[in-house]
Amino acid sequence: MSADPSPECCQIDRRGFLLLTATAVVAAGCEAVHSGSNPAPGSARVVDAGPASGYANEGVYAQYRALGFFLVRRGSQFTALSSLCTHRHCKLDAEADHTFYCPCHGSTFDPTGKVTEGPAKRPLPVFATSTDARGHLLVTVTG
Repeated sequence: MSADPSPECCQIDRRGFLLLTATAVVAAGCEAVHSGSNPAPGSARVVDAGPASGYANEGVYAQYRALGFFLVRRGSQFTALSSLCTHRHCKLDAEADHTFYCPCHGSTFDPTGKVTEGPAKRPLPVFATSTDARGHLLVTVTG
């Protein structure tokens, strides 16, 4: 006679346990991907990118790629471009010539975010930038 007091409906065999565990791991991984560096659709967050004087040279600054954007300085103007491809939302790579390349499907974008080669059809989103009273560059990243 079995000493297991749990009802038959609540018992799970090894295969069922492994499937349930694998499903939970995949679901947790998907949640981490969607909540990690990208805000939820319609939400916004402000990232303090430090003193604007820290970006003295023209070019692309890629240190905020994981937070969802690249900083681009042209003259005295700053632009924050999404670091996610508009085709399938893969993370873009900043190239030495100040363009952006999608390693997933080969799309390329110019320094202003315009598509130069597909399959992407839409330009990169531009995020609002401002400077606070301390001279820090603030980027408003939207989802």
